Amino acid sequence: MFKNVRKSISVLLACVTALSVTLAIPSPAEVSAASDVTVNLSAKKQVIRGFGGMNSVAWAGDLTAAQRETAFGNGTNQLGLTICRIFVDPNKNNWSKELPTAKSAISHGGIVFASPWNPPSDMVETFTRNGQAGQKRLKASKYAAYAQHLNDFVTYMKNNGVNLYAISIQNEPDYASEWTWWTPQEILTFMKNNAGSINCKVIAPESFNFTKSMSDPILNDSKALANLDILGTHTYGTQYSAFPYPLFKQKGAGKDLWMTEVYTPNSDDNSGDRWPEALDVAQHINTGMTDAEFNAYVWWYIRRSYGLIKENGQISKRGYMMAHFTKYVRPGYVRVDATKNPNSNVYISAYTGSGKVVIVAINKSTSALNQKFVLKNGSASKGSSYITDGSRNLAAGASVTVSGGAFTASLPARSVTTFVLNQ
Repeated sequence: MFKNVRKSISVLLACVTALSVTLAIPSPAEVSAASDVTVNLSAKKQVIRGFGGMNSVAWAGDLTAAQRETAFGNGTNQLGLTICRIFVDPNKNNWSKELPTAKSAISHGGIVFASPWNPPSDMVETFTRNGQAGQKRLKASKYAAYAQHLNDFVTYMKNNGVNLYAISIQNEPDYASEWTWWTPQEILTFMKNNAGSINCKVIAPESFNFTKSMSDPILNDSKALANLDILGTHTYGTQYSAFPYPLFKQKGAGKDLWMTEVYTPNSDDNSGDRWPEALDVAQHINTGMTDAEFNAYVWWYIRRSYGLIKENGQISKRGYMMAHFTKYVRPGYVRVDATKNPNSNVYISAYTGSGKVVIVAINKSTSALNQKFVLKNGSASKGSSYITDGSRNLAAGASVTVSGGAFTASLPARSVTTFVLNQ
């Protein structure tokens, strides 16, 4: 993402995805689910690093002190974000602008990673790409200098109180009409020969829409793969059927898979509170966890009219969709296997950590549903529930008591419910 470019393309792609998954089937009254949700507490999947968003000082202005508390605090009326993405400005004189919000994220126990859009101007050359002149790429002779530039950013941030968790080599190298293009071969060359000199975890390639041809070469090259810590991707318009990544599961042992940028289903002005449209956000996050098995999920602008926080500093409905995950599924928790689509328009994911079982249940249908949850290979006793629907935001729901390894709960029409159970 860069300013407001590609809105028409990403909106079109995202709408195609949304249309394919959001049709609800009306039902006249509350019904009992035909299928139980089985949560297998011993079937552990990916470790969750966190959920977060981009603080875009250069294009949207910095978060205010109050907005930082809303974003990274985990109290009432706070999002509980645990990841902050920042911009590697090609001009070192602007690096200090990233410090206030990055420091705030870390002070709240979060992590910070950074992505560049362009190298410094002296490292860039122009070329003609697909008949279009004036396109930018990194000079082949400047690969080592560029790695040092990224190291300089890591060092600067560390010296000023921000230990970066990771740094990317390029934002969206395959969608770069206003920034720097990289081919898969160029990325591979850099990962093999230069990425190992970067003094931080390395993220690549941050493809625009999870284009596997951008990352397959890294996975298939042992030297490049050794220099990769996090395979990062964006999911603009990516169909859910393309979320699984078999080659990563085959070759990526010991590596993380992060979704490092998206907004969905659109970037329309003042769309953050649209309901039930915001349910698409919850389903997108949930599918990212269950089908792609992302370790982290990162939104685009934290504060924007279509973002997690609105321009007035209040949490949007889209923000509450993420809060159902990030407030209760904390860094270090592990996703466990659960029946992910037990009934039409119902989507489930489950997690364990800190002596808790967390189940996120999305009901996109127009009727309430009584859903039974069965816990296997482990136990829980009782807990709480939190509900967001058309009129409520993370409201306390009914208490939950597990009896005989199971409980039944009502999922309101067009809602998200997070259950937090004590083990």
